[in-house]
Amino acid sequence: MAHSFWDHLDELRSVLIRCVVAWGICAVAMFCLRDYLFAFLFWPAQPDFITYRLLPLTSRISALTFINIDLAAPFTIHLEVAALAGLVLAFPFLLWQLYGFVAPALYPKEKRAARWIIGGGTLLFLAGIALNYLVIFPFAFHFLSTYQVSPLVVNQISLRSYVSTLLILSLVMGVLFEMPMVAWALAKAGLLHADLLRTYRRHAFVGLLILAAIITPTGDAVTLLLVTVPLYVLYEISIFIIRKTP
Repeated sequence: MAHSFWDHLDELRSVLIRCVVAWGICAVAMFCLRDYLFAFLFWPAQPDFITYRLLPLTSRISALTFINIDLAAPFTIHLEVAALAGLVLAFPFLLWQLYGFVAPALYPKEKRAARWIIGGGTLLFLAGIALNYLVIFPFAFHFLSTYQVSPLVVNQISLRSYVSTLLILSLVMGVLFEMPMVAWALAKAGLLHADLLRTYRRHAFVGLLILAAIITPTGDAVTLLLVTVPLYVLYEISIFIIRKTP
């Protein structure tokens, strides 16, 4: 039975309401779990974080405190972080709801492609966030928090600066890890071919190396390679996916 425009609009409204309610419930839950939420958020900056075991004992941070100069900042940051954490927690449900809305209008092949994009894109995005949380940000934080232009300048890290840097880097890495999904979509649209990517392999590696140097201002070769290698592997995976794309 065909549905009218208003029926589809009403169904969309119901889907959006369910998504907002789910996000709100998850955000409230994260807000109430403040201690666990911020313990997770501050874990990469702690001296006993797993990556710091690779560093000399003398170069580890012995004590860590953050400063705040804005009266409302702790509360607003708490709200913002809880909202983002709630969104991440509710994200699978939100995607399922949106897919359920558009699925009836898709052909079987399009449904399989949509499930592939949703599942693969989500996993790649989470993998990028995990790489940043476990590797990139701890080393970047260690470098930036201990870097001094003069003994007269004492580094005091603000709460907002720490949180915003962590979240922005996580978002950047999550987006960069979507490279295979973007390449697949462009290939399906006829805008990208595997031969082109194979031809410019060396150029791509140099470009990814420069991009990794921008993302990781630590200046050491180990961190640079820890970022460049996964990105280049994703580039090769993109070539493989495009070759298999009909």
